[in-house]
Amino acid sequence: MAGTVFFWEGILKFVYTNQGVGRFTKLGFPFPETTAHFVAVGEIVGGLLLIFGLLTRVTAFYFIIQMIVAVLSTKVSLYFGTSPLPMPSAPPKTGIWAVLHEIRSDYAQILTCLFLVIEGAGRRSIDFMRSIYKKVYSME
Repeated sequence: MAGTVFFWEGILKFVYTNQGVGRFTKLGFPFPETTAHFVAVGEIVGGLLLIFGLLTRVTAFYFIIQMIVAVLSTKVSLYFGTSPLPMPSAPPKTGIWAVLHEIRSDYAQILTCLFLVIEGAGRRSIDFMRSIYKKVYSME
């Protein structure tokens, strides 16, 4: 799930300016075009890595850091009602309840990636197949 969400969100940052460069500009990131493209490529490549189960723990950890930065850069200003991004379409528009409502997908992604960091990718992943291969061929 996390891999597919990051994958399509990375593509959206290239397809829609308001999701990529425009959003990073409004948020005041330095070098918004470079930053948006760097994040988008990271989401596309990282999403594919999670989907295929390759370098799962490292990729999931990277995404946890990315999501924490996303929450801090977008939700703190929402709490105070000073967000440069559009306000939520329905109440609550500011304060802790607005933050808790708007953070729901970020929270789900962070916890999903935390699970992957702790547990790894599973038996159908490339990581698992590589570990079996190493065990079999290191016994010789």
